[in-house]
Amino acid sequence: MGLLRLLSVRMSDGTRAQLEILAQLNDRSLTEETRYALEHWVDKSKSDAAVLERAEQVRADIEREAATRRSAIEAVLGGSAKGTMPATRSTKQAPSGT
Repeated sequence: MGLLRLLSVRMSDGTRAQLEILAQLNDRSLTEETRYALEHWVDKSKSDAAVLERAEQVRADIEREAATRRSAIEAVLGGSAKGTMPATRSTKQAPSGT
């Protein structure tokens, strides 16, 4: 199951009472019943066509953003990655006068 992390959930008294009854009927603690319900909802959502479509859109957005960031990193590191120093702006020296 892996590491378990705490999640506080606010719910109505009616929903909590129903969860408590379901936990009792299923011989589980309220925490176990809540975890079971959430895991069931996650599994159900994974087969929902609308959720899957949105997930593909989000993945495409992430990939576009990652490509943009990779290009930016390559542009920043490009000069030093090839072993050359980045070009610097030359400054004019003031003429020394007599």
